[in-house]
Amino acid sequence: MARKIYDVKPPKVANKVENAIKALEKSAVKNKASTRKKAVKKQPVLQQPIVQEAKRSRQSQATIPSESLPSISKVIRKRGFPVKEIVMGSIVIFVLVGIYFFNTLPKADIEISPKTDAISLQEKVTVDSSAIAVDLQNNVVPLRILKNSEELSQQFPATGITSNDGKATGTITIYNKLSPATPLTLIAGTHFLSDSGKYFVTLKRVTVPAMSGKNPGSIKVDVQAESVGSDYNIGASKFSVPKLSGTSYYYGIWAESTQAMTGGHTGKVKQVTQDDLDSAEDVLTNKVLSNAQNAIKSKVSDDEILLEGALSSRIDSSEADVKAKAIVDQFQESAKATASALVFKKQDMTDLLKSIISSQLQDGTSLLDSSLQLSYTIDSINVGKGTMIIVVSATAESYPTIDLSNLTDMFSGKSSDEISNTVNYRYGKGVSNVKVKFWPFWVQKAPQDKSRINVNLNFNK
Repeated sequence: MARKIYDVKPPKVANKVENAIKALEKSAVKNKASTRKKAVKKQPVLQQPIVQEAKRSRQSQATIPSESLPSISKVIRKRGFPVKEIVMGSIVIFVLVGIYFFNTLPKADIEISPKTDAISLQEKVTVDSSAIAVDLQNNVVPLRILKNSEELSQQFPATGITSNDGKATGTITIYNKLSPATPLTLIAGTHFLSDSGKYFVTLKRVTVPAMSGKNPGSIKVDVQAESVGSDYNIGASKFSVPKLSGTSYYYGIWAESTQAMTGGHTGKVKQVTQDDLDSAEDVLTNKVLSNAQNAIKSKVSDDEILLEGALSSRIDSSEADVKAKAIVDQFQESAKATASALVFKKQDMTDLLKSIISSQLQDGTSLLDSSLQLSYTIDSINVGKGTMIIVVSATAESYPTIDLSNLTDMFSGKSSDEISNTVNYRYGKGVSNVKVKFWPFWVQKAPQDKSRINVNLNFNK
């Protein structure tokens, strides 16, 4: 019997779908209300996509065979937790992550220990201030001259003690008013008597000029007290000449002072000795030399070398402000010193010796730079000209030249034994040990990615 085909849904079918939808909606409302009152098993709810599909079917009135319409019982199914889907998804992610790490994590660290040979030599090197750069052909290294001057002054105590009873001294003016006008000569040691009764004597022979008109002749003279003691430290006074008493000269010759006499004293006082002066000079010159030298050393940079013997210093001046036997409690010593030094750069000397040693190495051999050790002895020096000749003693180690880049290419995809055999085949007795380490633990061969292969030389013994 032939199947019937409809251009639109039959009314009975459409009504069935519509009634089913309404029934489902009413059931969902009822189930929601019941769950608030008591805990019961949730009623199955028609999945939203199916409900929407049903609505679309009703609206579109598309031509659907009645036999192809899904039954409501098949559409409605109980919805549970998707354990199976989650487990399957986790397995897929784990596999993908494992594949990623398996291809990206593996790396290889290869450590090769070459055998080394000791090297030692001595070279004479000229260090010259006129050189601009290292001269590899003539063994010349540039030199820098440092200079510094220091001045210093210091007070020192006088240690000598003396009994120095002092006589007061001062200056008087002698007047001559003799008539007729006549000059008068007085011998050294002429006594003058002050109006306070103290005697003073002249220290040298003097001639007092004659009176000029009504103005008496006059002359200034240094005098000293006849006896020691502070009693002679008198103030401004008038003086007569006792030995002229009873003569016509007595009233025509006299003297006056305008300032006090000073220096009269008795007792023990401090005195500067020659030992004081010598000791002060030694102390101060040593100190000023040390200051000048330390200032020079502070100017030497970290990459420069100042050899012992390449620093010189001298005392330019040293003097005290008093002489020996001076009566003072303390005195001042002053000194000036200059220091000069010749320095050179450590890197310049290292570069020169590396070049010399490298030129003497056999083919296929390299210098281990970190093993180079230098020591210096000054053969001759001229600080004034800024030159010196140094004997340089050098010790170092050499090793077989190993092409790490080429080895990295050869190690790709090889096992630990294959890597060791490759190194031993190429360098034989020139290598003492080969260490191979793969990572992670499951890796058995070096990765194909050469950037994941690290090859290093180990010189630690």
